[in-house]
Amino acid sequence: MKIARTLLIGAIALAILPGCSTASKTANGTGIGAGAGAALGAIAGALIGHDAKGAAIGAAIGTAVGAGTGAVIGKKMDKKAEELSKLENAQVETVTDQNGLEAIKVTFASGILFPTNGTTLSATSKKELSEFASKMSDMTDTDITIYGHTDNTGTLAVNERISAQRASAVGDYLKSLGIAANRITTEGKAYNEPVASNETAEGRAQNRRVEVYISANEAMVQAANNGTLK
Repeated sequence: MKIARTLLIGAIALAILPGCSTASKTANGTGIGAGAGAALGAIAGALIGHDAKGAAIGAAIGTAVGAGTGAVIGKKMDKKAEELSKLENAQVETVTDQNGLEAIKVTFASGILFPTNGTTLSATSKKELSEFASKMSDMTDTDITIYGHTDNTGTLAVNERISAQRASAVGDYLKSLGIAANRITTEGKAYNEPVASNETAEGRAQNRRVEVYISANEAMVQAANNGTLK
């Protein structure tokens, strides 16, 4: 299992805010949560992802983000990412949502979740997703966004259908495990956002994946602002 941590956010923060000399994770989280942090987070989210999609992770929060909110939410997300890192056959990363707050990205290879060209969850995938849902049971103040991705084999129309159905299959199964439907959004990306070259079998395998993003919802932001987030 691998947790990929991105330090680019801190570098951008230091470049934009030269008066801040601390490089601690908590200080970086505080900076992101305050003032121009939302814009900084959107820029960093776009840069640390594989494309500009990173800037749109999570729903836009109507609540004002307080100075210490980023640090508090970042600490909570770090703890949850560490728990999720114990999942087998999944890669866990911390990223930045469109509000400039820390979020979690969990990537499952499609071969783990689905049979070749299939959209029905395998027995192995149900076990993996059940463990994921169990680890998320104590974090109900988050949104979960699920993206299905394919390689470039076949037509765009076919890959759009397969990627959307796979994302929906994951979302529906998580709902059946007790995760509230209003927290879950699913979308098929087809082969439009590859993470590797489609010229090789290894690259195509990496591109066939399902990404699950966990981001703070408005309730979490309000709790962090009020000092009641635990």
